[in-house]
Amino acid sequence: MTPITRLEHVVLVIQSQKNAYHSRRANQRKEEILQQATQLGQGAPVVLLLHELSRNNGDWSVLPALPQHDARKEWFLGKRLHDNKATIIHHYAFSEDPSSFGYPDPAAGWVLSTPLLHRLAERIQYSPLKSDFTIDLKHEIALYIWDEGRGPELYDVPEFCSRPGAHCATAITAPLPDCGDPVKKEDVFVAVKTCEKFHSDRVPVVKATWEKDAAFLEYYSDVTDPSIPTMHLGVPNTERGHCGKTFAILKRFLSSAVPEADWLLIVDDDTLISLPRLRSLLRCYDATEAVSLGERYGYSLGQKGYSYTTGGAGMVFSRTAVARILSSGCSCYHDDAPDDMVLGMCLTTLNVPITHSPLFHQAHPEDYPPAWLSNQRPISFHKHCTRDPVAVFTHWLQDRHDRHDRAEL
Repeated sequence: MTPITRLEHVVLVIQSQKNAYHSRRANQRKEEILQQATQLGQGAPVVLLLHELSRNNGDWSVLPALPQHDARKEWFLGKRLHDNKATIIHHYAFSEDPSSFGYPDPAAGWVLSTPLLHRLAERIQYSPLKSDFTIDLKHEIALYIWDEGRGPELYDVPEFCSRPGAHCATAITAPLPDCGDPVKKEDVFVAVKTCEKFHSDRVPVVKATWEKDAAFLEYYSDVTDPSIPTMHLGVPNTERGHCGKTFAILKRFLSSAVPEADWLLIVDDDTLISLPRLRSLLRCYDATEAVSLGERYGYSLGQKGYSYTTGGAGMVFSRTAVARILSSGCSCYHDDAPDDMVLGMCLTTLNVPITHSPLFHQAHPEDYPPAWLSNQRPISFHKHCTRDPVAVFTHWLQDRHDRHDRAEL
């Protein structure tokens, strides 16, 4: 590769979000980059904030937002990640040899040369995405660029780092944002969705792991079971989506029947979550804003569809967001509609952005590259599967001082 000696030859796109906290952080990072450029005296790069490039909330998935450029040679650069096993979040791609396909670590950043960008911008206009769903952007973007061997594979660059080092051009300095003291336990109301058939196996896991970290928590089921206890909201159990139950939870959260809290967390009975880490993260956000936070998925984003917070990883809503949803008239088209997707449609209509955090996980730890997880302090995982879920919680989600405190109980 011919070295780039002038910074004005570089366009930097910060994958920013519309939420006030993320917008503020992105502008701070932009200023830091421009200050570094001034000190180097090699010209200034163009620094763009993704959330300002258009009004389309789906442009976080990058491909719909590709601009037009000219150039000469194609390069796709970054820190290489790979799957250790075939995984559902990647639709079991490369099942015979999962490690053969590399995709970029977004924490380290990734680079497209202008020629590649130009070709992709043309291609996206006549070659739509193969799936309606955007689940894991880093893997899906690499698949689209690779184009079944017609495009370049990711070139692993050691200077792209997820941990600081002397040789690093990029790095993340903290595995969990530090915005000050965590919000109080009483600021978070926790709603656990369950049903009778899981009372004896899933609910005990919640009680053995993270229930103790909640000030206010209720279990919502299809039957009333005083031994847990569970509450029946008058909505029958459904095998697929749980829209009816979730909207009943939203209404109860705003009622006088439960303690008033700034934040609502809705989780499945097989979600493992660290409430102390969640409370630390929530300090970064303003509960007086309409905030929807979690792991962001997308549906039909290439056709200006909508984003949503995937339910299994945990859905977090500010009290203001819940009030906006209910006052708007948004509702379920059926009790078994997918609650997370219906809420995503509602919030898109209301122009409330879905705020993404990579610390929430829809699947279990084995579905993610160890090199990626090792640089995080994860907040959640979903599904118990074959491993001991209590052991998974202890290893991935329980901090050492919490383990000591529990041992004293």
